[in-house]
Amino acid sequence: MSKILPSPEEALKILKEVGCSADVIKHCEAVANIAVEIAKKCLVNGVAVNINLVQIGALLHDIGRSKTHSVHHAVVGAEIARSLGLPEQVIRIIERHVGGGISVEEALELGWPNKNYVPETIEEKIVAYADKLVEGSKIISIEETIERFKNELGKDHPAIKRIKRLHKEISRMCGL
Repeated sequence: MSKILPSPEEALKILKEVGCSADVIKHCEAVANIAVEIAKKCLVNGVAVNINLVQIGALLHDIGRSKTHSVHHAVVGAEIARSLGLPEQVIRIIERHVGGGISVEEALELGWPNKNYVPETIEEKIVAYADKLVEGSKIISIEETIERFKNELGKDHPAIKRIKRLHKEISRMCGL
């Protein structure tokens, strides 16, 4: 790791300093709590996972919501994180947490830089998944999330398949 991860306290301070609302910060804390629990279950099941990275990535995953609440908060957040000199692993968690991830084709349609925004590492997958289990600061089921995505995006949107795949993969790997 080229750059040092901030502590949880530093991560929360960063969210406040960039202008995230109290509600966004509460959401990030809730996602971090669930993500750390999932990461611990992964470890127990023999999956190598950096719990510290999961916690910090989850705390900072919605940093872009300080500027926009659209889907673009992921790339905006990555830009903010880069400007603050945060580690690349955290930046990738931020830009890959939306939905079940965003493909290169979808990214181009959104006007994003030409790359893949689908979570790849176990830490990226855990944060993206944990984010789907929290609405506001309330814990919800994956089924509720899938229903919401179907209503918002249409029942055949590729994001729904990716969320289901993420759910299956994390459940299998981490014994959820």
